[in-house]
Amino acid sequence: MTAWTTFTSPLGDLLLVGEETEAGPTLTALSMPGARNAPAVLPTWRHDAAPFADVTARLEAYFAGEPTGFPVAFTPAGTDFQQRVWNALEAIPYGTTTTYGTLAARLGLPRERIQALGAAIGANPLLLVRPCHRVIGADGTMRGYAGGVDRKVWLLTHEGALQPALM
Repeated sequence: MTAWTTFTSPLGDLLLVGEETEAGPTLTALSMPGARNAPAVLPTWRHDAAPFADVTARLEAYFAGEPTGFPVAFTPAGTDFQQRVWNALEAIPYGTTTTYGTLAARLGLPRERIQALGAAIGANPLLLVRPCHRVIGADGTMRGYAGGVDRKVWLLTHEGALQPALM
C-alpha cells in the first residue's frame, strides 16, 4: 500500500511518498512543489502521516539548522548506475559542496560520462535525503536542480555552504 503526506517547509509543502512493507514503511519519494519528476498523488494512495514520523522529525531538525542526515528506510529504485550515483550523493557532508567532475572521479567515471552522471543526479527521487543540491559546477555555478536553482541556493545557504547574498 502506498501512503503519502506533506511536510510544510520554508521551500513549500514537501510531498513524502512511501510503501508499507513487512519490515515497516519505506520512503520512495520526497519532492518539492513543481519539482521535475515529482510523483502525482494517486486516488488509490492513502493519506497518512504516521509512516513518515521519522522522516518528518529529521526534516524538522534539518530546517531548524541542525546538520542532520537522513538515515531513514527507503525503497531502492533506479538503475544500477543511478544507485551508484545516489549512494555517492549520500556521502557528501552537510554544509559542503562537490563538483560534478569530483563526483565522477570518486566514482571512477571517465569525463565523457559526466552528462550521464548529471542525468542520474537529476533523476534522484529523494530530494534532501540524497543531497543532490550539494553538487555544483566546477566554476562554482549552480547547475540544474529538480526543485529549482533558487531552492538549491536556499538549501546551500541554509547549510552554510554559500554565504547569504548581500542586499
